[in-house]
Amino acid sequence: METCNVMNEKYAIEVDNVVVAFNSLVVLDHVSLKMKKGSFIAILGPNGAGKTTLLKVIMGLLKPVKGTVKIFGLDPLRNGDIVRSLIGYVPQRQRVSLNVPMRVIDIVLMGVLADKKPPRVPKDECYERAFRALKTVGIDDLWDVQFSELSGGQQQRVLIARALSRNPKLLLLDEPMNGVDVASQREIVNAIGKLKREHGVGTLMVTHDVNPIVEHLDKVILLNRRVIAEGKPEEVFNEEVLTIAYGSKIRVITYEGRCYALIGDTHG
Repeated sequence: METCNVMNEKYAIEVDNVVVAFNSLVVLDHVSLKMKKGSFIAILGPNGAGKTTLLKVIMGLLKPVKGTVKIFGLDPLRNGDIVRSLIGYVPQRQRVSLNVPMRVIDIVLMGVLADKKPPRVPKDECYERAFRALKTVGIDDLWDVQFSELSGGQQQRVLIARALSRNPKLLLLDEPMNGVDVASQREIVNAIGKLKREHGVGTLMVTHDVNPIVEHLDKVILLNRRVIAEGKPEEVFNEEVLTIAYGSKIRVITYEGRCYALIGDTHG
């Protein structure tokens, strides 16, 4: 079925009644959500809300105590290799080691070669895919630069290019805007939009600052161990709902018909 029929599925992600607990601490409490193919969804919530844990459950890296997950109709625990071949995952940048000296092109080639059997020797086609991914995020001119020498925003775009080089059907981004300059934020958003328009690739983004992407979103999910609210930004962004999620007063302003939340939270 597998890779041929998955794209016939209506939903890229289906999470139903998922519970995750570490010892007696419940991290996700009966979480349910659906994400249609090709959509752009942001997950917001305070530190410790379970946002990164949810991404790990979606990828099949963490088994829930209760509930089910389907990615393009497949169980990520039973079909882990197939599911992960469909996903481009970008972790939080501070979790990526800078100790090993590597060029930008070498980082991106890691994504291209991830599913190939040893010996993983890149061919011309691999380099073409890597350069195409770098061009998508606007940094193909930096291909020969050491990754550690780049700015934070440039590093983030390299990691996104590495995920894109796998030709994913779904992107999972964990705090890609954290510590990123405005120009890089714009390039990231442009890349997400291009992938959606031209290839039908959906994006699920964990973020603490939704404002740079708010006008591009199909839906926002407000998470604090459970789903507090979900819907279009103007439906979710009201001070009462945000205060419930964050436990403190959150201001919401409206500008040119769009709602923006003034959230001082950081990643987590």
